[in-house]
Formats: sequence, C-alpha cells, structure tokens
Amino acid sequence: MKHLIIGAGPSGVIAAEHIRKFDKSASITIIGDEPEAPYSRMAIPYHLIGNIEEEGTHLRHTAGHFDNLNIKLMNERVIRIDSKNKSVELTNGDNESYDKLLIASGSRPVSPPIPGIGQPGVHSCWTLEDARAIAALAKPGAKVIQIGAGFIACIILEALARRDVDLTVVEMENRMVPRMMDSIAGNMIKDWCVHKNIDVFTNGQVTEIRKSEGPHTFKVSVKTADGTTELDADLVITATGVRPCIDFLEGSGVDVDDGIIVDKNMQTNIMDIFAAGDVAQGKDFCTGEYSVQAIQPTAAEHGLIAAQNMVGLNSAECGGTINMNVLDTIGLISCSFGLWQGVEGGDSCKLVEKDKWRYINLQFDGDVLIGATAIGHTQHVGIMRGLIQSEISLGLWKDKLLDNPLQLMGAYLACTQSATIK
Repeated sequence: MKHLIIGAGPSGVIAAEHIRKFDKSASITIIGDEPEAPYSRMAIPYHLIGNIEEEGTHLRHTAGHFDNLNIKLMNERVIRIDSKNKSVELTNGDNESYDKLLIASGSRPVSPPIPGIGQPGVHSCWTLEDARAIAALAKPGAKVIQIGAGFIACIILEALARRDVDLTVVEMENRMVPRMMDSIAGNMIKDWCVHKNIDVFTNGQVTEIRKSEGPHTFKVSVKTADGTTELDADLVITATGVRPCIDFLEGSGVDVDDGIIVDKNMQTNIMDIFAAGDVAQGKDFCTGEYSVQAIQPTAAEHGLIAAQNMVGLNSAECGGTINMNVLDTIGLISCSFGLWQGVEGGDSCKLVEKDKWRYINLQFDGDVLIGATAIGHTQHVGIMRGLIQSEISLGLWKDKLLDNPLQLMGAYLACTQSATIK
C-alpha cells in the first residue's frame, strides 16, 4: 500500500507516523514544498524571541527520525492531482502515484491589496525564511509596523515586543483579535498593549507603503476616523489572515468550499483521498456544521483520524473539533472557547474588572455552557473547555454562574461528579 501525504506540517507528520504504527510495511511519502525539516509555524515567534533556535521549531528532534520510520521526505510542490489515475504532478515534471492520498497542504498568508506591499522589507511571518528576514531587520529600536491584530498576529506581536522594537499595530476592526474576542476583551488587550508601550490603531487601514527618502526605509500611510497618519518604518509585517492552500486542486474533482469538504472519516468526496488540518473543512463540535479551523490542535486530531481511516480502521470518526484559542499577549493571558459569541435566545453573564486586567464571559444554551471568553483567569481555562466539551447539564448551577461566573470550579466538580454517579 502506497500512502502519499501532501504537506509536512503537524497534520501530515502525525498522519505519517500513525500510518507507520498501524502498517509496518506500507510505503509512506511526505511531500513538503519548503527546503526545511518538518516544522511548526506556531513555534516561529518563539524562535524570533530567542527562546529556541531554528532546530527548536522542528516537529521532531531525534536524528534520523523519519529514516528510522522508513518515511520518505520529498522537497517538491504539487501542482495537480489526477484522481482518476491516482497520481500527483510535481513542479519538476515528475509524477508520484498513490493508493491513498492525504491532502494536508495547510494554509498560506493573505496579502492585502495595498500599494507597495510587494517591496523588499515587507514580510509576512509564516515561514522560517520569513523569520530569518524579519530577524535581520527587527533590531532593538527599529521602527516596525504590523498590519493585523488577529490571533496569529498577536503571537507575532509578542515576539516583536520581546525584541525591543518600536512597534505599531494597525487593525481594520474595532478591537484586537476580533475573531476570538468580543469588544470588551479585544479592547482590554489593546489597552494592555498600549500600557506596554505599543501603539495600536484599531479601525485603521494601511493605504500605502512607499520608500522613504529619510533615515527609515518606508513611509506608511494609515487611515483612521481622525484622518490619515504618516508613519516611519524600517520593517513592515503583514499578518492579515490565512487561507487554505487549495489552488492545485482545480480539475481534480475534489469538492471545495472554504476548504476541502470532508466527512467524519476525513475522507473527501473522492474515494481514497483524505484531507486534514488547516486545509480541511471539518465538523465543528459546537455547531455541527463544517468549517475550517486553522489551529494546531485541530490539525493534530485530523491527522490521527485520517491515518486510521487510510489504513482501514474505519471506526475512527471526527465527532467535531472545538473552537479554542489561548493567547499570551506580553504576559496577559486570554482565551475563548466554543460559541463565545453566544446563540439566539441563550443566556449569558460577565464580570469585568478592567483595573485588575480580568474579564470573564459565559454563554449558555438552556442550562449547558456553550461558549466562554476570559482574560486573566488562567485557573479556569481547563474548566471552561471541559464544561463546554462535555455538554453537561448544569441544572441549578447555571443560576449560580449567572450570579457569579467565578464559581466555575464548584459547578464543574458538582456536575461532573453527579454525571459520574448516574
């Protein structure tokens, strides 16, 4: 049996390792399009901070790991899939055949249509090559403008702040991390960044990046409700979101929407072709709908489930992955889980303590906790996730939480013990 995996990120690597675990004799090949050992993009900011060397971003650290497992690594880009003849075409003109194919091609950064964005000195922060270029320019005191303040952008922000640059962040929405946090939480994070000497423009838009005739590399035009501001920059970083890498699927017959549509076994509409990770439009635990969740825990889960089904263990199913985000922004811990925006007709409660940099918001559907947002309440992170994922009926504890959302520990212990006894 020949297993071919497109993508050398966490999902592809985990799938390959588990295929080998279940099938000792199978042929396994991972095709990655970067000239690097398989690595985690989420580790790049920690490398920029200086906490780890480049090797620290690698997914596996044992010398000869993939050779020892008889997993072949190939540095090429797939440009076409021929699902009828079960082969993929590479940029070098070669073709690789397969019996089972896993598409774990991940995602790529979105580049906003800003004049001047393609100039040298304007970078995304998505690859190790990007990290090397950023490290060369992000010296202490350098003026850096980051476009975007979403989840990934805030991880990059943390790294830049630790490098002692003069940092300005521009976000189009009315708050930071808008797809993870409500208005109160997103603006608390903004206030925290300002408190840490980072300039933040929300409701802002970079309209032009041009070469400067002064001591700095660029002049950057930022439009806000108050008018247009001209900012100096030695480095501009774009962090305005990502989209699944699905361009090469044209003509393959594989169904795509926002990502590749998969079933509960991570299989596409075409027999023997599976998808996993950032590229897969998988089942959401809370809504039951299918969506792309570009987070590493989801990628890992997808890779394991896909591997089991690729080797014929068809009982492996994805019951749905929970939307979860935990973020450290220069020491301020924030998180959101599940349906943090709530549902129509549902109840909610919140406790705001801005002077203590603490906030908690709980969302209910009936007497079940379905979503949560928190800042500063690190002791409740696991409990919130556990209650949401277990879908436990809170009964009278719902009213206690509506009165005081900090009683989460008591609610969790009482309700889980009751469920166990039953």
